[in-house]
Amino acid sequence: MTTIRFPATDGFELAGTLYGNPANATAAVLIVPAMGVAQGYYAEFARWLAAKGQVVLSFDYRGMGASRPAAHAQSLRGFDADIQTWAERDAAAALAWLRAQVAPGVPLHWVGHSLGGQIFGLLPNRSLVDRAVTVASGSGYWRENAPRLKRIVWWMWFVLVPLTLPLAGYFPGRRLKKVGDLPRGVMAQWRRWCLSPHYMMGEGGAELRQRYTEVDTPMLSLSFTDDEFMSGRNIESLHGFYDRAPKTMQRVTPAELGVPRIGHFGFFRPQFQGTLWTQLAHWLDQSPTRLAPHSMETA
Repeated sequence: MTTIRFPATDGFELAGTLYGNPANATAAVLIVPAMGVAQGYYAEFARWLAAKGQVVLSFDYRGMGASRPAAHAQSLRGFDADIQTWAERDAAAALAWLRAQVAPGVPLHWVGHSLGGQIFGLLPNRSLVDRAVTVASGSGYWRENAPRLKRIVWWMWFVLVPLTLPLAGYFPGRRLKKVGDLPRGVMAQWRRWCLSPHYMMGEGGAELRQRYTEVDTPMLSLSFTDDEFMSGRNIESLHGFYDRAPKTMQRVTPAELGVPRIGHFGFFRPQFQGTLWTQLAHWLDQSPTRLAPHSMETA
């Protein structure tokens, strides 16, 4: 495991962690985090992949985790970033950096958790990716959220965020014990997306829809019936944007694995090494030929 620094496409310095040896890797995997989740959350999963001969890069978006500048350690007031910045400048740079570390011909894969699966279509260099996996990734449209979240999320979008952004100049999630600190532009854009039935397409329009339609990367979606945030409808809505991508949609119940809970964050816990992790690794090991789409049973 090696801590690294690398520039985003606009020169902003980002923090990452490299697992495994690029010199003899059989594949490369970029782990793309969820909203408000620091890269350390994915460390056990990254080590497990590296032990199987893959080289893995995790990273923090600008303003998050180890990519949060010292000048903004106490407050993100005045820090400029939105979700498209994270995708088009940060994640794109991480992808390019990882591609440069491994030999030509070594497959390069994308594993996106929640937001990390949503933004794949925004990547200008997504053609570098041989296979993409989305984990608990769905549209954030609030009226399609899982029932537990829908009961409370209106307070966040219609009261809490409109009050805190102008007062604090960012979203002080650590103090509020919600999501974590987020740059003002990130939270404002996320709110706009979540209030639209078409999620990011409501803001991006026809041009953005076309970018997602052009994605033809084989894609595995892993979603969970007990996800406290994403309903089956959220999952369907997001992956409908990737309408040309050959998709394998797998919706998992905790009972299938003999566990009481998986939820939105559970996939990355080591207890799933022999089940979900192995399933993901097996799918990535397959030949990157285009697959026939699978149907998904919604909750």
